Amino acid sequence: MNVDRDSPQSKGGKARAVALSAKERKDIAKRAAIARWDADIPHAIYEGEFKIGDLTVSAAVLPNGKRLLTQSTFLLAIGRSRSPKGGTGVLTTVDGVPFFLQADLLSPFISEELLASTTPIFFRHLTGKKAVGYDAQLLPAVSEVYLRMRDALAAEGKAVPAQYDHIVRACDAVIRGLARVGIVALIDEATGYQEVRDRMALQAILDQFLRKELAAWAKRFPDEFYQQIFRLRDWQWKGMRVNRPQVVAHYTNDFVYERLAPGILDELQKRNPKDERGNRRAAHHQWLTEDVGDPVLAQHLYAVIGLMRVADDWDQFKAMLDKAFPKKGQTLPLLFGE
Repeated sequence: MNVDRDSPQSKGGKARAVALSAKERKDIAKRAAIARWDADIPHAIYEGEFKIGDLTVSAAVLPNGKRLLTQSTFLLAIGRSRSPKGGTGVLTTVDGVPFFLQADLLSPFISEELLASTTPIFFRHLTGKKAVGYDAQLLPAVSEVYLRMRDALAAEGKAVPAQYDHIVRACDAVIRGLARVGIVALIDEATGYQEVRDRMALQAILDQFLRKELAAWAKRFPDEFYQQIFRLRDWQWKGMRVNRPQVVAHYTNDFVYERLAPGILDELQKRNPKDERGNRRAAHHQWLTEDVGDPVLAQHLYAVIGLMRVADDWDQFKAMLDKAFPKKGQTLPLLFGE
């Protein structure tokens, strides 16, 4: 069922808008805005960004599972740059039709169901900042309206009016982009591959840091690293050739390998396991790559040593270390496109 632009309700709304003065319309809008933000609006529980072609789109998920696109990125996605001041206003009309669907050429392709879904949704970001969004499913639906309009004109041998040409091209890019990402998501879900995507992305990072084969031994840890540990622990330093307490190996893992990159220590322990006597056949650093792993290790070590030098005691050093180099998580919150 198509929207009736000539209905009594629509005509009445337009008539009321004409009858109101500019000040009256401003006052009504102000009261409506206050009422919206005074209401018990939901807070987003997840937020993030993703790419559609060259466009970065901001999204949020509400407690009820509703997926939203922020109003500003929604408008940019369909080629409309117009946006309310501060991003917290709503672009609509008295009769409830959003400005991006007001063209008469679009009327035959707009259902009442679609029009109902154009109601803006007020929410707050994770930071508490006010925001306006649209149901994420509205983006492909509105894009299809413009493309149906284009196809109908083409069937009549007519061109898309110049003022809508860039919008049609933007909507076409949206549909193409969503189709490409959509088929990947469908396959991943159907095959169960989505469960291993994060693990594979993590593995790619590990492969940048770690060698496939063991490298020749070379000194990587400056003596001062261990001297500073002894100083901060108030232990007597007797030189590098004297057996160090076993806990020093734990400190090395804690201060260095667990903070280099996600999953590095776990991967090193897999590639460089202990034998039946509890010994490893090589030092962990021998597995680091020359182009990525070694430079990152060196940079990290000298930064840690710098913290050791200025620390007065063990607890102060640990506090500074945790603040400067928090331990890396075991998984990564990566977004995947094509």
